[in-house]
Amino acid sequence: MKVGVNRVKILVCVLILTASLLGQQTPAAKAAAGDSVDTAPHFDLNALDRAADPCVDFYQYACGTWLAKNPIPPDQSRWGRFNALQERNRAILREILEESSRQDPKRSAVEQKIGDYYASCMDTATIERKGTEPLKPDLDRIAGLRNKTELASEIAHLHNIGVNVLFSFGAGPDDKNSSQNIAQADQGGLGLPDRDYYLKEDEKSVEIRREYVSHIDKIFRLLGAPADKAGADAQAIMRIETMLAKAALDRISRRDPHKVYHKLTRQELAALSPSFDWALYLAGIGARPFDSLNVMEPEFFRGVESAIRQISLADWKTYMVWHLVHSEAPMLPARFAEEHFDFYERKLRGTREMPPRWKRCVDYTDNQLGEALGQKYVDRTFGIEGKQRTLEMVRRIEAALGEDIRKLDWMTPETKKQALAKLHEVTNKIGFPDKWRDYTALEIVRGDALGNAQRADRFEFKRQVAKIGTDVDPREWQMSPPTVNAYYDPLMNNINFPAGILQPPFYDNKMDDAVNFGAIGAVIGHELTHGFDDQGRQYDPKGNLRDWWTAADAKAFEERAQCFVDQYGAYTVAGGVHLKGKLTLGENTADNGGLRLAYMALMDALAGKSTPKIDGFSPEQRLFLGWGQIWCENVTEQRARMTAALDPHSPGRYRVNGVVSNMAEFGKAFACKEGQPMVRPKACRVW
Repeated sequence: MKVGVNRVKILVCVLILTASLLGQQTPAAKAAAGDSVDTAPHFDLNALDRAADPCVDFYQYACGTWLAKNPIPPDQSRWGRFNALQERNRAILREILEESSRQDPKRSAVEQKIGDYYASCMDTATIERKGTEPLKPDLDRIAGLRNKTELASEIAHLHNIGVNVLFSFGAGPDDKNSSQNIAQADQGGLGLPDRDYYLKEDEKSVEIRREYVSHIDKIFRLLGAPADKAGADAQAIMRIETMLAKAALDRISRRDPHKVYHKLTRQELAALSPSFDWALYLAGIGARPFDSLNVMEPEFFRGVESAIRQISLADWKTYMVWHLVHSEAPMLPARFAEEHFDFYERKLRGTREMPPRWKRCVDYTDNQLGEALGQKYVDRTFGIEGKQRTLEMVRRIEAALGEDIRKLDWMTPETKKQALAKLHEVTNKIGFPDKWRDYTALEIVRGDALGNAQRADRFEFKRQVAKIGTDVDPREWQMSPPTVNAYYDPLMNNINFPAGILQPPFYDNKMDDAVNFGAIGAVIGHELTHGFDDQGRQYDPKGNLRDWWTAADAKAFEERAQCFVDQYGAYTVAGGVHLKGKLTLGENTADNGGLRLAYMALMDALAGKSTPKIDGFSPEQRLFLGWGQIWCENVTEQRARMTAALDPHSPGRYRVNGVVSNMAEFGKAFACKEGQPMVRPKACRVW
């Protein structure tokens, strides 16, 4: 079950997390919170390790006691300060869903959809009784393919129901005409998390590939295949996916927007892979006529052509069956879900136990009907005052960025003028959409868990494809309201803060300004800085991919950015695995810029005011502690290894220490001396 369709564009986020809670705890939420070690994710002086020296390891100082008292729960691979929020939020959403699942004739249309979806997901007796029978129509379709020409219509069908086969297709703003949506075709079709998993030859990568083949073998056996057939099928799938991986672009290269923008005609796309019937595919997905599209990676589609030619029809059928079952495993009998968990969570991430069914069903409902569930969530948890407080802090951070740009000694007046123009064009979206998504056309049938998931994916895919050739809607959100995350969208030049992140430990109305500026203030600054990081800076005030920098200023930027590449590339996790400095460059630039802007905004807010210490800490110290504590986390070795390979965000320890060691303001606040680890001799700074 694929959650919607990936929008094929850059969305730069503060952290990849799921939902969280804003507002008062209901009884259900309090009960859930009692299941975890840390039930109050507020700023907490008891989390400090006062035996540590903040000038030697500030992360240990800010988080050490919390780390010792908060081991990773068995159903998690990472446990951070706001994972506790995620748990309580699930309890709130669970309460909403259980109320909505009661078959009351007075239920609203929204309550019927989210309630019946959740009830069907939770109805494991019916899921077990049906077995794999709900898959039979799709399995029969695949089995009935007569030739490779028909692959196009079958792949169109699988894309419609959310199955990631061969490539990805959708719609999004044209990078060079960002007010218009165009069709976009991208790489896809892999079962492992990234193309590098297929290509690297280190011992760990080889072991993961071996485990992956074993996992596929087990899935086919669960479908009833004989042992020898299951093993051969697993090997065939690995061959196909390895071919696709070799044709795919690596993650670091994909960070360059010019490398993923190739506007071609439909005829030029067809010429890249003439063995694939694009007309049949586009008719199958119901795409309206269009003349051109963004083929993000032409070389990948040349690889698709080679694969279609070389791989037998029988093996393509096997590949599609695998991805169908892989995609729908959450709504299949427990033996499939458990095997899926065993590989993707236990082996890849180090998660020891599968989360209880209700947690998974809450997540699936939020993922597939996010704005329907989000309406109920916002009604209970988010008030207009949350928007107003956040907007006031955004204004202060924006003012700090304007001041920072004007005072830069490395940027010429011409480029400063352009940068300030872009800053003034940034728009802010806070809390939840102005207009809720209409799910009227989506049919949810109680007792049909798999059908509901497929229809929800079909609804979302159709919604995306319908955008081709239309005006971009700047009001649309890419995250559901309960999500603990935030993002900057360079093609719309806006920052987006769902309701879920506007709460402790990010924002707490019981805390002083210093702590709040160090947490949510730095997050706001982080997102604003994304507009001027190595990716965002390539887009103009209207969101178009256009070079507005002088050659000298671009060179000066690159020299300063390289400092971050070198700094973070030297950090290691999981016994010596290095972070990828180029992969994490944008997020590290945003972290460093964000906290600096928060510091500037706090100093401006405190100007002329008496600033006594609170609990023995000055406002400056509390700002840095506020930043440090939002990133406290314990992580499994497997998850740490995966993060280093795939995640553009640095681990919490380096998000904290990497940033403060670049700020002379931190050294002054804690009276650090030259030569101590938190005082870098050559500090990195762009903004």
